[in-house]
Amino acid sequence: MKKALVFWVEEYFYNPKILQKFLSYFLFPLSWLYCFIMYLRFKSITAEDFGIKIISVGNLTVGGSGKTPLVSALAEHYEKPAIILRGYGRESKGMIIVKDKNGILCDVKRSGDEAMVYAKKLPNAVVIVSEDRKIAINKAKELGCEIVFLDDAYSKHNIKKHDILINVKTKNEFCLPSGPYREKLWQGKGALVVEDGVDFKRVVRVKNPRKKMSFVTAIARPQRVDKYLPDVVSKNYFEDHHSFTKEELETILRKDKSDSLLVTLKDYVKIEDFGLPLSLLDLDIDLINISLKNYRKVEAHIK
Repeated sequence: MKKALVFWVEEYFYNPKILQKFLSYFLFPLSWLYCFIMYLRFKSITAEDFGIKIISVGNLTVGGSGKTPLVSALAEHYEKPAIILRGYGRESKGMIIVKDKNGILCDVKRSGDEAMVYAKKLPNAVVIVSEDRKIAINKAKELGCEIVFLDDAYSKHNIKKHDILINVKTKNEFCLPSGPYREKLWQGKGALVVEDGVDFKRVVRVKNPRKKMSFVTAIARPQRVDKYLPDVVSKNYFEDHHSFTKEELETILRKDKSDSLLVTLKDYVKIEDFGLPLSLLDLDIDLINISLKNYRKVEAHIK
């Protein structure tokens, strides 16, 4: 039931059918009110300067956009970066240091899947999950980090930062609840807007490929990775941040008579200990127009 609802909402936001469009227009007064309140919130907040370079990477809409590999690609330019995120879907609360200079300090259940991806991909990074980003920023400074990357924190207007926003294309341009926009790019809110395929491109590798693979994933809007897939026996989509069980994955392997499950790194970190045959769809980013030259402009904006 939850899975069906999540996929229906994603369709409603990004590729609405006729009845969904009627619902969207019906809810438009609420959408206008919501957007107006968010604008007033933006205008009423004063940003706090933490004395450290802070860059937020995210998108204005609900759902995935590829921000995790983009943050990883940008953070690789630094020797002592910190990655801070809420840790959605984790079985813990409060601030937790997922990884410091000595290595990974907790399991994926406490960190959440996205934080563990950063911990495994970025050997030099400090990774912190916290509902309160300010507490985490101060901890990053205490740990000697030179720059902070905030995962999906455009709406944290109380933090002085520069925003990089991934432009997510959708047929529905409304704010919640009529459309997918959590906020708009407000006038006076400086941001670098980038687009997949223009400013960066995907670099896709399949690690441990097998002849017969079943694709399994639990990311937002999973169909967006279809174009990067090799030939697979089946595609099995679960709602974002779904907690897999070994039994449901074994069922897919048996049904498809597959040699392995093809998964993204976000899925891999949750199931690597199950002892199942796995192939990894490794999705990296190659920066095109977000060159080091442009990137220094981003830095200059927040110095």
